[in-house]
Amino acid sequence: MTGPVGGTTTETFTLSTGETVDLPLSTDAAMTGAAFGADYGGVRELLPEGLVPIRTAPGRAAVTFLCVEYRRIGAGKIAPYDEFGVLLPAVRGSTGTVPLASALRGGAGGYVWYLPVTTEPGRALGVDVWGYPKAVGDVTFDDDGSRRRITVTVDGKRLLTVEIDRPPTFGARLSASSFTVKDGTLLREPLEFVGDVGGWPFSRRASYALGDHPRAERLRQLDLGSRALLRFAADGEFTIQPGRPIDKS
Repeated sequence: MTGPVGGTTTETFTLSTGETVDLPLSTDAAMTGAAFGADYGGVRELLPEGLVPIRTAPGRAAVTFLCVEYRRIGAGKIAPYDEFGVLLPAVRGSTGTVPLASALRGGAGGYVWYLPVTTEPGRALGVDVWGYPKAVGDVTFDDDGSRRRITVTVDGKRLLTVEIDRPPTFGARLSASSFTVKDGTLLREPLEFVGDVGGWPFSRRASYALGDHPRAERLRQLDLGSRALLRFAADGEFTIQPGRPIDKS
């Protein structure tokens, strides 16, 4: 069902779990994340046809770890949940030269490689609407001042533990994109953020420890760096547009 709301066309989508959401989907969320260097060839193997990694240095790309607390999802028909994303900064087509920090300003996109969430409706929302590779698991976090410790467990196996010192934030409006594959089609999801955001490049105030989950074993093969290329935080309204098919060439 579609219709104009305030001049914007909306679509109502019914999930496999029975809840309904309106697209574009407006959420209220807090995010904490960090990006680490990784082997370029290894990251490229994880990307679908039509995307290549952002090159951060000779032979190097990046992997982003992102913890999100959703306090509101749309009109509130889905209960709040938490999620943890493993994203691969990427661009379409030929080898990318976009600086990693540009991802927060809309200069690049992130291919969502894995996305554990804490509820079944949260999983259905991502899988049914956009094809996000979500799985239900435990995402726990502890705060000590500005420092957040996040532990992610799926199917009884620990994916990883990440510690990030959140940088100072300021008011901003940002645009970015995520990439997914749904029913064999490469999609781009435009993202909009309005709220407080901050980032800090080349920092040792973020760390990770990989666990025994099979996905952790795959990440271990990427020769992840020990120093964060970027750590960041955001808190505000996060809007996700419907996925749009993109040319793989």
